[in-house]
Formats: sequence, C-alpha cells, structure tokens
Amino acid sequence: MSFEQVSNTYEYLGAVKSYHRDGRSLIFDCGGAQLSVTALNAGLVRVRVARDGQFAPRRSWSIARPDSDYAADSLFFAVMEPKDAIELTTELLTVRIERNPCRVSFVDKQGQFLAEDDRDYGIGWRSQTGQVINWKIGTPTEHYYGFGERTSLLDKRSRRYTNWGTDPFLYNNDHGPGTNQMYQAIPFFMGLRYAAKQPASSAAFGIYFNNTYETSFDMGVARPGFYSLEAEGGELDYYFVYGPTPAQVVERYTQLTGRMPLPPRWALGYHQSRWSYYPEQVVRELAQGFRERKIPCEVFHLDIDYMRGYRVFTWDEQHFPNPAGLLKDLAEMGIKTITIIDPGVKYDPDNNYGVYDTGAASDYFIRQADGEVFHGYVWPDDSVFPDFSRPEVREWWGEQHQALLETNVAAIWNDMNEPAINDKPYSQGGGGLREIPRSAPQGPANERTTHAELHNMYATLEAQATYEGLRKLRPTTRPFILTRSGFAGIQKWAAVWTGDNTSFWEHLEMTLPQLANLGLSGVAFAGADIGGFGGNVNAELFARWMELGALYPFARGHSAINTAQKEPWIFGPQTEAICKRYLEWRYRLLPYLYTTFWQSSQTGAPVWRPMLYQFPDDAALAEIHDQVLVGDALMVAPIYRPGQEYRHVYFPNSNFYDFWAGTLITPNQHLLAHAPLDTLPLYGRGGAIVPLGPVMEWSEQRPLDVLTLEVFADTQGNATGLLYEDDGSSFSYQQGGYSLTRYQLTQPSANVYELTATREGQFQPAPRAVMVRLHTPNGLKTANLDSDGGNWELSL
Repeated sequence: MSFEQVSNTYEYLGAVKSYHRDGRSLIFDCGGAQLSVTALNAGLVRVRVARDGQFAPRRSWSIARPDSDYAADSLFFAVMEPKDAIELTTELLTVRIERNPCRVSFVDKQGQFLAEDDRDYGIGWRSQTGQVINWKIGTPTEHYYGFGERTSLLDKRSRRYTNWGTDPFLYNNDHGPGTNQMYQAIPFFMGLRYAAKQPASSAAFGIYFNNTYETSFDMGVARPGFYSLEAEGGELDYYFVYGPTPAQVVERYTQLTGRMPLPPRWALGYHQSRWSYYPEQVVRELAQGFRERKIPCEVFHLDIDYMRGYRVFTWDEQHFPNPAGLLKDLAEMGIKTITIIDPGVKYDPDNNYGVYDTGAASDYFIRQADGEVFHGYVWPDDSVFPDFSRPEVREWWGEQHQALLETNVAAIWNDMNEPAINDKPYSQGGGGLREIPRSAPQGPANERTTHAELHNMYATLEAQATYEGLRKLRPTTRPFILTRSGFAGIQKWAAVWTGDNTSFWEHLEMTLPQLANLGLSGVAFAGADIGGFGGNVNAELFARWMELGALYPFARGHSAINTAQKEPWIFGPQTEAICKRYLEWRYRLLPYLYTTFWQSSQTGAPVWRPMLYQFPDDAALAEIHDQVLVGDALMVAPIYRPGQEYRHVYFPNSNFYDFWAGTLITPNQHLLAHAPLDTLPLYGRGGAIVPLGPVMEWSEQRPLDVLTLEVFADTQGNATGLLYEDDGSSFSYQQGGYSLTRYQLTQPSANVYELTATREGQFQPAPRAVMVRLHTPNGLKTANLDSDGGNWELSL
C-alpha cells in the first residue's frame, strides 16, 4: 500500500477541547484522548498520549530518575495562549501545542522549531491493534545519531530501525551494514541541526521513546523530510531532551536513564577470550604465553565449555578438576577470570541440579499464556528461562553466583540474553530462531504484563540481577558485568560488547561509528571483538584491529570455535610486536582512561566520541565516521583498508599535535597522514593535558610511581587536564577516598609557561616521579618535576 493508504488506517489526535495545569504538567482533552506535556527541567520535557483518556500506570522498567524526583528542582515555568496555540516556556525551551489539530513542537530561544509534529498526520493509533505512531518534520540540515547499537555509518538519515533485541546471527545477517535489529534495543536518538543562515551554529536535541514494546524509528524512508516514532503496543510516551550541545543532550538523557557506575580499574585492561579455552592446561599455557612474551593482559574469559553439560553456575569436573586452584594461580600471575552465564537453565528435573530444582520449586521460570512452562533450545538443549522482571527471581538469580565467586571468579559475562533461542536441539541441526511467546505473562503482581512489553528488557533485568547479586555477595568490591544485549539504561548495570562480528575489514571500519553511536546512546563502556569473532583473520587485519582496539573503551580479543587461533603471537613476530606495543600503550594510558571513565560516571559523557560531540558547530564533521575522540584529548584516525599506508584526516577548529612526531597541526586542515603497518595515526588536542603511567603487563603490577604529563598547549598557550585516582576496586571513593588533581597551563609571557596542580580528596597516591612533556607551537620542552603538586615555571 502507499503511504497515504497506510496512514489512513490510523486515527489521529483531534483538536484541543480544553486543558488544565497539574504541577509541572499541562493536560489536554483532545476529544476523548488525553495529551500530557510535563516540563521536568529546563531542557527535559515528557510527552504522553492516552488514546482512551486514561494514562497507564508508569512502568518502572527503564527510568532511573522518575518524574516525581524532579519536583524539588527549581524550574522557570510559564504558560501563554497566543492565537491558535498554548505555549509552555522554560528557560531554554518553548513547547508549543497547536489547538486544531492538536500538535506538539519544541522551539529554542532562537525561534528554531525542533521535533515538530507533522500537521497532516501527527499523533495516531490503530484502535484494534494497539499500534501508535508520531510523525515529525525533519530538515535537509538535520542529522541523526545514536539508536543504540547499529551497523553502517555514523549519520542515520534515510534509515529505518526496529528496537527488538535480536541475535542477528540467527537471521544470517552477520552484522552487515544493512542489518536492522541487533542485540541492543535502545529507542533513543540525537538530532543535530545546522542553522541554514548561520553555518557556524548548531542545535542538538534527543528523543527517548519511553516504550519497551517493539518500537521503530523511520528516519525519512517512507516519507523523505519526515521521521516517525512507532510502537506495537503501549502509549506514545517520549522525552524530548534539549542541548543545545550534544554533550548536554547526553548529560540530560543519562540523568534520566542512568549512568555507568565507576568500574573496577582492572576492567579497563586487556581481556582475552575464545569460544572456548579448555581444558585447564590450555588456560595455563595461554597465561604462560602472555607472561613469557611480556604482552599485557588482565583478564581471561571462559566461554560455555567450562560448564558441566552447559549447566549454568557449574564447572566441568573433567576439564577443570580444581577451578579454585587454577584461578588462584592465574590471579598470582595478575590475570583475573570471567565466566560466561546464559539465561537458559537446563531442564534437568532428575539429576540434582540445584539451579533448576530451586527455580522450578519456586515457580521462577516463564510460563506461556496457557500456564505451561516455556521451553526452548540453547546450549544445554531443553531449557527454561527465569522471569527477571520479578524482584524475587532477580534476587534468587544473584544468589546463584556464590558458587562461582567461591572459586575466585572475578566477574560475569552475560550472553545469549536477547534471549537467543533455537527451534530444536543443536544435535538435530538447531539454529532457527524461536522466541518466547509475546503473550507469555511476566512481571511482579503489581505490574503484570506480557513478554511483548518485557522482551526488550530481558537482558537488562538479567544484568541488574547479576550486578545486585555480586554487590550483595561482595559488598566491598565493585562488580563488573559484560552483556551482549540490553535496553535503554543498560549502562547502569553492565558494559556492552557488540556481539558476533566477523573478521572483515568492513567490520573493523564499522566499529568506529558503532561504538560512537552507542556512546551517544548512554553506553560509555563498550567494545567490539578485536580481530573479529567469526571467520579467520590475516596478520595485516589483526595488526590494524589491535592498534585501534587497544583504544576501545572495552578492549577484548575474542574468536569463535572452528576458527583459527587469534592470540597476538599467532601471526608472526611483526604482528606480535605491534600488538605488544599498542597493548603497552593502553596500559600507559590507564591514568587518562580511568579519569575519563570517572567523568563518564559523573556526567554520562561517552568515552568513545564522534568528532561532532566536541565540535558540534563544524558541519564538516556531521558525517565523518572514521575519526573519533577517545575522551576529550585524543583523536584517532585509523587505517581500515588492506594495503594502505596513507589516509585523509580532517582537523577541525582546534590545533592538534601528532602524538608520535610532536608536530603541530593548525586548525581547519585536510592532511594526508602516513601510517605504515605499525603506526596508528593519533593526535593530541591543543588545550588538553593527558596523564600517562608506566608500561605494565597488568593494572596492579605496580602503582602509578612514574607519571608523565603530555601537555598540549593551545594557540594562547593554555591547557587543562585532570587525573582521577582511588584504590581502583572498593566503594571508598563515595566517602571521599579519591584524589582529583587539576592541572592548568598558562603562558604569562613569551617562552615562559606556568603549570599549576591542585588536588582534592582523601586518597593518598603513592610517591612518584613526574615528567612533563610540553608541546607548543615552538617545539617540545621536557622537565622532571620535584613533586606532583604545586606550581612550576617551564621556560623554552
């Protein structure tokens, strides 16, 4: 059918009959349907539509800060009634509600309309099916980012995306650039609009579609110049998040859905994984391989073959006869161990399998609408699935981790948690997709619903159960959880990796915008499998992938069963040396990375950032996908094609320095960077200070006893930077047990620079030597300082 034919199957919101104010909300009667517009703060507005006039009880699934928590915040709130409209005004925005037909628009202080409802179609629904839709007007100068975990390039104009957590491997889509549904289902996007008459200005906003049913965004496919929010059930319910900068949008969005807790410092090290490392002797040889070669490595991941018959929370006694002894020996080598846990529990009623027995006895597994327990096939074959939406089930699931923690397991890796389910056993060729029926009842008694509403939340609620379980079992230690799937707010509970990618050059390239869009969607701690999970990788691709992957927020090498080994030394001496160099570089960067992670835990700022995040007024950056910022100070522009040693790099309105050569690059330039196989193009931003540590093989090998400050002066001779420190593992930082050092460079006169360091917090860092490397337009100055706090004068 044509667009008009489809649109005519919807009923649309009619004219405003009346309205009234209720606190920070305006409630509109639109001829039976109700529209609610609530100003939570100056840049955050919630819009809800109840087509039958009754708003549904607010679900607690994804919002970290409920609307009621904003009541204590100060807010300028004014209501006016110009001709044909009602306007709600805050310090940053005006929300304009047209009277006939009822339509909602957001207007910034420059009079620019943002997220403006289409007058012809606007807000509609299908009464028989429950589908809801909202059409909005885009512009030719508007770009769209975020959408959670997506393939293809950075800007998502002219694409359609479905939010329904799915393992694309089961659809044989293999993460290609045209893949729609992915593991993460995050119904949030950021719009960035450039003023037509003022090319040097931009306005950023975000829309979080607060609906956990299957939802979709059509960003100009069905109707060029328009975009839509669609849901298969529930209400039209969204939050409009205003900037005007991308950083402000992300900060407000993560205030709403939650921020990453500060992870343990060791989690920022390098992780090594394979499906699977077993038996025990293989794991010991792997550890010996890293340590003999002095290649940095922090963590080993054990995939499904460590379990007894794939039963979660068990050990295979044949392959791992003494797991506690093995993990103790690894820990003494500085290597922590993470074990995988899937949500599918083996249906095993007659074998004294405690996880199944206690779960079945307490009726913790999902039942179908007919009352029968749902069964599906995963690694242990016939399996049942916990209902993580029930608090008592989450508590029970968390308690199951005790058995693993007693063997010194450091953290947990949640996989297959879309959940991915097969239609028949693997022994019978299983591999076809099966889902928990959407009609299956789920949820606690006071919020009973169906799987249709909770499918997208399944992995997030499992991650919450795991995090809270580890927090309870190890109350003084920060948990680390890794998850494949999740929904908006997953960052509160887990880090994310992008699932089963493949050893293609195109997949290496794709990680740049993929991780950047995850960061804009609130997920700061994210990474992709270095070298590719599926397929076989050659030496050149692995070397280039490790160069870039060593800077991913989450850095893990991983590979699939039946693929060639992908440890760094497999590919010969040259590749091994490159891998060692860049993993050593990651460990030198740990002071900077840990500081960046701390900042993210405070503000939601991404660790891995598209260039437009920091330079939003530069329209040339709107679609640049292959250069990113790591934190606010380092720009990386990798090689991602075979046989290439040169690539184009664009430098925005800031001076940069080539990190390796130290040469100055003035603003607004296009350069051809030379990057032989062992070189990753990397640049320090003028005005930034980057703290570095010594080379280490694991994060706790030595304290930060040698500190190097890479100081990049801007055009005025200024620079600032931070160094955040704490014990790296406990929660004492929440009671003041941290150290935050602020560095500031000024240039009071020609060839004279002053560097100042001030410190706050109760944590006392170890004594250390300090070297300053001052990069200026006139050259490099190095100095060894007598302490790491105070004022110093540096002369050139």
